[in-house]
Amino acid sequence: MVQKSLAILVGSLFIAFGINLFAIPHHLLDGGMIGLGLIGKYAFNFPPGLTIIILSIPLYIIAFYYNRNYFYNGIHGLLVSSFFIDLFRPLSFYSYTPIVISSILAGLTIGIGMSIMLLNHISTGGSDLIALIFSKITSINVALIILVIDSLVILIGSIVIPESKILYSAILIIVVGFTTFFITSIWEHRKTVTPKE
Repeated sequence: MVQKSLAILVGSLFIAFGINLFAIPHHLLDGGMIGLGLIGKYAFNFPPGLTIIILSIPLYIIAFYYNRNYFYNGIHGLLVSSFFIDLFRPLSFYSYTPIVISSILAGLTIGIGMSIMLLNHISTGGSDLIALIFSKITSINVALIILVIDSLVILIGSIVIPESKILYSAILIIVVGFTTFFITSIWEHRKTVTPKE
């Protein structure tokens, strides 16, 4: 329980810093529910964390009835990470990193945060849940479903952010994906390798 609570806290801090220090100052998008929260911020100036919670409610209701484990493992990560995203929003006014570096650093910090949470079976938003559920029903690889969801978010986002930002948002999403894949793969490999006597 302590390990899971610590993972939620540290992972949420990484995600909040990545979004507020590097993504928001340049109007960059992430994928999934975080990306939709950022679209709400850019289009209507809604608090992104609160938007993520509101948009995730129907998906968590589905998860509650479909698989309680998905619900319980996700709800705390969703609430804490969304709270931190809004709490640290003032950081976005003090970031002066160039857009190319910001897209990479945002991807790294968000990816590290998500990896910490995923390794402890914690979700940060409803899109992960719907991907897991849809994958279980259809046997389609969960990574492929997440890629489709992220692509749809970028497509929607292209309505509210300039075309020049789409490329950098794509870089951010790719770096998140590679960072998450790298960290979780290394961790899983370490668990499966037994030390030689």
